[in-house]
Amino acid sequence: QVQLVESGGGLVQAGDSLRLSCAASRRTFSMYTVGWFRQAPGKEREFVAAISWSGGSTYYGDSVKGRFTISRDNAKNTVYLQMNSLKPEDTAVYYCAVALPGRAPSIATVYDYWGQGTQVTVSS
Repeated sequence: QVQLVESGGGLVQAGDSLRLSCAASRRTFSMYTVGWFRQAPGKEREFVAAISWSGGSTYYGDSVKGRFTISRDNAKNTVYLQMNSLKPEDTAVYYCAVALPGRAPSIATVYDYWGQGTQVTVSS
């Protein structure tokens, strides 16, 4: 089992930046694809970004392309989500999750373990 802890959320203004972190409890974290998803009140969970086990491949949802960057440091068992040019519509709870390699990274159901989430609120 892999335990995931997200951090870095908060209240910011439109145009600001935040960096979210996802820390894992196990060294085998490095073998997993890691994804970020978000869920706003009354809306379905939305794919944000994902990164392959090596960091060599990254994937982004259309609404965040060009503004968000996902990266990982396997030595620290941590994945980051740098969020720039934040908009009010980015307001949501952000979750990280892990999946075995070879699965479609934008599909929530392929992920095996999830964190508890961190709130991001962007004011206009």
